Amino acid sequence: MYSRNRFYINREEQRQLRDFRILLAGAGLGSVIAECALRMGFENITIIDGDVVERSNLNRQNYTCRDTGKAKAPALQERLTSINPEATIKSHCQYLTTGNMSELINDCDVVINAIDFTSEAPFLLDRICIEKGITALHPYNLGWAACVFTVNRESQNLSYISDDYHGFELKFADYIIRQLRQQGYDIEWFSSMIEQYGKEALSVPPPQLSAASWIVAGICADILFCLATGKKVKLFPDFYFGTVH
Repeated sequence: MYSRNRFYINREEQRQLRDFRILLAGAGLGSVIAECALRMGFENITIIDGDVVERSNLNRQNYTCRDTGKAKAPALQERLTSINPEATIKSHCQYLTTGNMSELINDCDVVINAIDFTSEAPFLLDRICIEKGITALHPYNLGWAACVFTVNRESQNLSYISDDYHGFELKFADYIIRQLRQQGYDIEWFSSMIEQYGKEALSVPPPQLSAASWIVAGICADILFCLATGKKVKLFPDFYFGTVH
């Protein structure tokens, strides 16, 4: 099924992708990343999420109306298996916690850390990944753009921005805006949105668009390809950025 990957991905690289083990920590934005990776040839994917599909997810996540009310992890597993029944797709319908995190991420080569910043979980997951020598990717939906951080033993971690999950999205956005302005990007559209979002209650989820979900999926697929085939990747505090605006 990967004949159209030819010239971009050779046979040996295709084999490396097939055997590369991806753990998806969070099946929201991660749901789009998972399908993009699977269609490229990554056939070993584990999904961990305790959340259920809501109608508000459907503007940007890889689910349909028929999935509403279902647990995200098995719903995504079913979709991915329908695309490639020969792939090894596992799902755990539970949240990653301090009690189960270390055990659940043992059998993987990379973790997609797509956990919401509603607790210390994203920070803890990074720390455990670093201890185990596992690379972690942090994908972010910026509406008309997307960015991805790569964290490992040689990089900085999220505490470089802040070690407090309260209001982390705004602190992260401020960091991105400052860095992109230094690089010459016109980022005023994003700055304006963040200013409006900052006026809302911090308990309100940030606005996100489907465009960025697909951009971030493409960026992650590229990073995953590089990791699986031994190529260099950018490490945080450097980051990958893509935009259509």
